[in-house]
Amino acid sequence: MTRKAVVFGSGGQLGMELVRELTARGYSTSGWDRARLDITSGSQVEEALAEFDPAVVFNAAAYNQVDIAEQEPQAAFAVNALAVRNLAMACRQTDAQLVHFSTDYVFDGTAGRPYTEADPTHPLGAYAVSKLAGELFAQAYLDNALVVRTSGVFGPGGLKTARGNFVELMLRLASGGQPIRVVEDYVASPTYAPALASRTIDLVERGQSGIFHIGGGTPISWFRYAQLIFRVAGLDPELHPTNEREYRTVARRPKFSALANAKIASLGLEPMPPLEQALEQYFAARRRQTVSQ
Repeated sequence: MTRKAVVFGSGGQLGMELVRELTARGYSTSGWDRARLDITSGSQVEEALAEFDPAVVFNAAAYNQVDIAEQEPQAAFAVNALAVRNLAMACRQTDAQLVHFSTDYVFDGTAGRPYTEADPTHPLGAYAVSKLAGELFAQAYLDNALVVRTSGVFGPGGLKTARGNFVELMLRLASGGQPIRVVEDYVASPTYAPALASRTIDLVERGQSGIFHIGGGTPISWFRYAQLIFRVAGLDPELHPTNEREYRTVARRPKFSALANAKIASLGLEPMPPLEQALEQYFAARRRQTVSQ
């Protein structure tokens, strides 16, 4: 019997890859975006899952406007926390596994090394608090919830989404011909969406639950990341490093939020691709999309 899967947030760059990978693996997959179903409505979620009766539910939907969340924390909490509660309650009713995606921002960035799943959390702002609350809701209502924390997701779907991703932002800035400034004192582990989707489904198929980190595997500053993007893209814009003192943001962010992948490695999952290789794959997919449009 074909397994059924639902992907919430299917219009985003991770959601698109989840739908693609699940379909390729033979799942009967239904993808729902915000226009089709509002996950902040418990009744809509309950009715949808009862009708489709999936074995696994992936939640790639999120409110991720980190700075704006400081002005509207209720909106962030509604999507990132209370909506996860809706999903968890509906999954409990239908006996489905919930796979929820969280963020490196649940940490404060003071460890100075990649974070493991055993490290204590300490969110620094409204967005981060809402994401941690989502993790807790998933685990409060379900014994088999799978929570995947990730970092700086980028994928070919960023060409089609409204907010894009860091790669597309850098390309837009380069096309403007003005000097570009990127912070050099913040470190993350940028994560390629197709690889993230694939490894996550691997965890599901191995019957895993609990918290797992799936980051890009390469701790790198945003400035060095920008340099790598331009090198792979064959561009040479005027790029300068800046820092927290010169570039203040409304929300506090963790300064070193890279994630360690040791736990997924211990299960024998395929390693995440090196960042340069992931960018090469990204630009190859980007060229294919551009040609087909």
